[in-house]
Amino acid sequence: MSLSLYDVSVPLFLRAFANLTDILEKGRSFAAEQGISEQELLEARLYPDMGNLISQIQRASDTAKFVPVRVGDVATVSMQDDETSLDDLLKRIADTVAFLKSVSPEAMAGRDETMVELKTGKSVRSFTARDYVLGFAIPNFYFHITTAYALLRHKGVPIGKLDYLGRA
Repeated sequence: MSLSLYDVSVPLFLRAFANLTDILEKGRSFAAEQGISEQELLEARLYPDMGNLISQIQRASDTAKFVPVRVGDVATVSMQDDETSLDDLLKRIADTVAFLKSVSPEAMAGRDETMVELKTGKSVRSFTARDYVLGFAIPNFYFHITTAYALLRHKGVPIGKLDYLGRA
């Protein structure tokens, strides 16, 4: 039995979002216990030119939802990037998870060689669906999930590797 593009992406995204939800809840509890404003966590950056926690979660969400959209030609759901609270971010994650759960594995089946165009600014990059998922989308997704984890850890939230990986 071979692995499909669905198998190597959507279940991984769902697991990472479950772990990220738990991590954000630990961040909320830590902030309350320490008297840190939620806004301080939301605006955390590792470097001035990097996106803050809000941006990291928005980009992880976009990356995950665009895999079935671009590979499976599934209709997208609009998300406005207007989150301003931990509750908003948790809702964004929940909405992304609901969307991913609505995608059937068959939507992405047999589409490994389908061409995917990624438009960023003024440039266009073309990939086969397999190369897009394995060489761009998954690494990009984990970059943003890892950065969100690192931002919270940097702020002192007591999370560790098992929180990131999950205990499943």
